[in-house]
Parts: sequence; structure tokens; C-alpha cells
Amino acid sequence: MNTHRVQKLLLAPAITAALLFAGSVSAQERADHDDHKDHTVAANTESDQPVSDTWITTKVKADLLASSHVSGLDIGVETANGTVSLSGEVDNQAQIDRATEIARGIKGVTSVDTSQLQVKPAAR
Repeated sequence: MNTHRVQKLLLAPAITAALLFAGSVSAQERADHDDHKDHTVAANTESDQPVSDTWITTKVKADLLASSHVSGLDIGVETANGTVSLSGEVDNQAQIDRATEIARGIKGVTSVDTSQLQVKPAAR
């Protein structure tokens, strides 16, 4: 069994729990969260919808990890106000394209910024 598949299998329960948690935050927890101004930050922007952004980030990351066409472990995901920012290094442009497609397919995503997602330099 390849290492990435094992890592994905081991991460699946944690991702599932995170998705369930992100969808089960109470109104009081959201209010407390807003009182503390502890928002998700992407592209240096404060979010007006931190709970939704957290769910989007978790869902994009889970879908990247589940895809056999991208290395989800190499891609960072942040979300602010529905804008998903992807960062890191991948093997080729096709992986950037696929990661962008995956992120755009998530409900609530308004745009995807890949300016910090790059192709790894070729080995010499």
C-alpha cells in the first residue's frame, strides 16, 4: 500500500470529526467567537463568516486528501469570506488545476486564489 494512501486512510476519521464539528457549532459559540474577533484569515482579510469559512477550509482539505490526482498533504488551505487561498508546492500544473477545480466545487466558495500554489522546481 502506498504511503499517501495509508496517510489518507489514517486521516479520514480526523477529517470526518472536523467536518462534523464545523457543522455543529452553536449560536452561542459563534457569538462568543465573534466577541473575541478570532476570525479565519486568508489573503490578509478578516472573515465576516468564520464558521462557514472553517467548514469550507475543512471540506476543501478533505477533498484534496481524498483525490488521487493531487497531493493534499502538500497544499495549504485558508478561507476568508468564501475566498479559498491555496498554497504550497505540487508536482505539476495539472495538480494546481485539479486543486482549483476541487475547491471551486465546494458549496460556499466564491473564488479560489492560487497565487501561492507553485510547481516544484525540477530535480537536477
